Amino acid sequence: MQRPAGAKKRVLRPPQIRGANRAAVLQLLRHNEHMSRADIARQCGLSEGTVSRIMTGLIADDLVREEGHESSTGGRPGRRLQLEPTRVALGVDIQNWETRFAVSTMRGRFVDTRSFRTPATIQETLHRIAEAFDDWRSGFGSQRVAGLGISARGIVNSDAGVLVLGSRPDWANIAVRDLLEARIGEPVYLENNVRAAALAEYNYGASEVCGARCLVFVKVDEGVGMGLVIDGRLHAGPRMAAGEFGQMVIAMASGPERHDRAGCLERLASNPALCARYSTLTGSIAAPDTLAHVRQILEAAVAGNAAARESVRETARCLGVGISNVVWGLDADVVVIDGAITEAWSVIEPVISDQLPEEDSLTGVPVLLRPSSLGGDAALIGAATLPFMTLFATGESRRAAGASA
Repeated sequence: MQRPAGAKKRVLRPPQIRGANRAAVLQLLRHNEHMSRADIARQCGLSEGTVSRIMTGLIADDLVREEGHESSTGGRPGRRLQLEPTRVALGVDIQNWETRFAVSTMRGRFVDTRSFRTPATIQETLHRIAEAFDDWRSGFGSQRVAGLGISARGIVNSDAGVLVLGSRPDWANIAVRDLLEARIGEPVYLENNVRAAALAEYNYGASEVCGARCLVFVKVDEGVGMGLVIDGRLHAGPRMAAGEFGQMVIAMASGPERHDRAGCLERLASNPALCARYSTLTGSIAAPDTLAHVRQILEAAVAGNAAARESVRETARCLGVGISNVVWGLDADVVVIDGAITEAWSVIEPVISDQLPEEDSLTGVPVLLRPSSLGGDAALIGAATLPFMTLFATGESRRAAGASA
């Protein structure tokens, strides 16, 4: 078969091969607490000599630590290797009312956290973030802090580091990366909160999620958002707007609107929708604190309250219809749901599952449906590990690549 005219065969150069091998080793250590060189060689398909050379470089770069010995069944015991636990990054998750911080290791484990009420202006918010980064950098040491990752609601251009449209009217076209890099002098990464959470779920969540060919991560809160990880890569779309799942229309309704239509998923399956449905059934007035009200309804549903169960089940049915559309369209094999609604998993799981394709409708392999395993911290873990994404993809950090340029 001839190659089309103009097509070029991609040839990996020696530095790219070395980088790919380093990345493969680092990814193995991300998912395993300790490994020996022999273990790594077997799983990567590399020779032990090659693995030893890679390890020499990774240890010299303070990315891997060698400690202790594994138990031996004969011969010289192997040294245990792990990702360097003192190499950290700072993550920030900017929410409407609260901004959360975490210092994370390369394995997505928090070593320190804090939070503050989100200021009214983006300028004050970025100022507070920079102050927190300076404080932590002085405590951990500049050579140990790999950078700053931020997750934010709204439309985010992660390539340019720009918050195109945030959750507040005046939070638009903010060059977050440039502003913060000028202030702190370190690499800054910006991502949409749901996409950051999807990355965290794929890289640091349950083991069966990591191997997904197409992961659909669904976040249910004030709206309904979606993150897609396809063949290990986050899909953001050409306009960085992929995942506006809440705008999917699942119930036709008259009206000229093209956004937030009456029959869209956001109006039918979000936290406010659940509260409104319960209030209609009970004649009660929805509480001003939506999240607290949702948790009360969910607790009542699990306890058997009829109105609460009906409200939760109908919300889950609408959510399941929307998820089913995505599963059919993308041939997704794993769906992870995050949000308070998962606190009533025993109530919602059968309802959502009933909307998904039957096992024999596709390939005979059922769609895996599960709640998030990250305890509500997915977006923050995703933000805190953004500075390590280039390292795990290429074997080199952005800071190192810039220094060698």
